[in-house]
Amino acid sequence: MSLVLSETARGVATLTLDSPPNRNALSTALIEELLAALAAADADPSVRAIVLTHTGPVFCSGADLKETAAAFGSGKPPVSRLGDVLAAIWEGRKPVVARVAGPARAGGLGLIAAADIAVCASTATFAFSEVRIGVVPAVISATVLPRLDRRAAAELFLTGATFDGARAERIGLVTAAVDPDGLDAAVDAYVRDLVRGAPGALAGTKELLRTPKSDSFRDEIRAMTELSVAYFGSPEGVEGIAAFREKRDPNWVPDGAA
Repeated sequence: MSLVLSETARGVATLTLDSPPNRNALSTALIEELLAALAAADADPSVRAIVLTHTGPVFCSGADLKETAAAFGSGKPPVSRLGDVLAAIWEGRKPVVARVAGPARAGGLGLIAAADIAVCASTATFAFSEVRIGVVPAVISATVLPRLDRRAAAELFLTGATFDGARAERIGLVTAAVDPDGLDAAVDAYVRDLVRGAPGALAGTKELLRTPKSDSFRDEIRAMTELSVAYFGSPEGVEGIAAFREKRDPNWVPDGAA
């Protein structure tokens, strides 16, 4: 049975973690299926945005510890492939929205931080629980630390304490924490906006957001000016401006998009 379900409609690929018996733990099998699903969505020209969600009450409990224990001395633990998933989300051309209806722990928080937009139910709970089992949140720090307030990161990494959705929003782990009944509506609102973006422009904006800034303000302005001019003159830029002037949707907006 598949551990990651994939469905595409109206420009949105919905990838669902579907391993509730082990709380959607990051097993090697789930990681491999998620990598394949992300690659397929990223390569599909009809997909404008990706939603990462889950079945069952838990978003993701982190690494599969049963498999990890079995791998001692005889193979690679699942965490050895986690970085590939985080990179696929972080570096992919399509914006990713994480829909978090329930608890997330350890590696699950790495997935949330890797997403471009993350929306959680206010009742969801979170914890960087690694230190409590004798390990460190090393791999996920690559996506988590750029998002989090540094004081909060120090506190939560070191204590392993549980925190709620409201705090997750305050410290930057998630974009928004909403009432559980409003979670789907909030995710849908973000997706409706995302699918109206031009594919090349969305990919370029993701790259812009993760590009280190120049030490020289003038050098940065010069490079950003060149980038802006290139996009204004691109086929998408020409089409987008024409569509705006003609009061119509540009040709990349999926049929049926609001």
